[in-house]
Amino acid sequence: MKISDVVAKHKKYHVGYIAGVFDLFHIGHLNMFKRAKEQCEYLIVGVVPDEDVIASKHTEPFVPFDERIEMVRSCRYVDEAVRIPVGYGDTDVAWRSLHFDVQFSGSDYEHDPVWLRKKEWLEERGSTMVFFPYTQSTSSTKLKKLIAERLI
Repeated sequence: MKISDVVAKHKKYHVGYIAGVFDLFHIGHLNMFKRAKEQCEYLIVGVVPDEDVIASKHTEPFVPFDERIEMVRSCRYVDEAVRIPVGYGDTDVAWRSLHFDVQFSGSDYEHDPVWLRKKEWLEERGSTMVFFPYTQSTSSTKLKKLIAERLI
C-alpha cells in the first residue's frame, strides 16, 4: 500500500468541485485549491468560459479561457479542470454531470442567499458546500484595480 492510498482513506470527501473564472491566477486561488485537496481525494475545477464571464460580470477576462484552464490544469492540487458545463455557477448542472460530494467556495459567498440555496440544494442530494476563508490580501478584482491605477 502506498502512502497516498493511506492519506486518501482519511480524507473527508471523495470528489470535490470548485467553480470560478480564475482570471489573473493568484495566491487566493492556490490557497483554495490546496485547502480543497486536503479534504478530498479527487479535485475537479470548473473554469468559466469567456462568453459566460462577459454575460455575467459584464467584463472580459484579462486572460483567455484556453490559458486560464491550462494554468488551473497545471496546478498540482487539481486532478481535473473542465469547462463549466452550462453558465456561470450552475451548481445543479455541474453536480449532475460531475457527481461531486462537496463544492468548495470562498467565504465571500457564505451568506449570499443564492449560494445558501445552492448549499441547501446540494444537501438535499447528499452533497454539501464548504466555504473557505477568503484570502484578504489578494483578489483578481484588487489586481485589476491596481493595474488600472498604475496605467493612469
